[in-house]
Amino acid sequence: MKAIFALLLFVLAGAPVLAANASGTVHSPAGTRVANAEVDSAKMEKDLQRLPWKQFRSVVEAVPKLRAGIDAYGSAGWQFVQANYSNYGWKKSIDKLDEGQKKQLAELIRRAQSGK
Repeated sequence: MKAIFALLLFVLAGAPVLAANASGTVHSPAGTRVANAEVDSAKMEKDLQRLPWKQFRSVVEAVPKLRAGIDAYGSAGWQFVQANYSNYGWKKSIDKLDEGQKKQLAELIRRAQSGK
């Protein structure tokens, strides 16, 4: 069982990937603008870790690459994440997302924080 959790940690952490810089802004459906400064993986990691479990899970399930990394381990993966999500280093996984997925994640986190 310990080996499964170690493997899960290894897969979720992955190799460091340099995030590409993007220019412009993202338009949310509500018409508000999210500046690219908000699409910072370190900030998103902290915001994601601060969410309550149910909101965290719904945000992660909405981003296919994040969900796939956890789903690969079935219910044991989700149990591990639930126990450790608030202090786990999500930055490397966020860095692996393309710019569109990062923007989607930032918007989902913002919505979860505002309670919508």
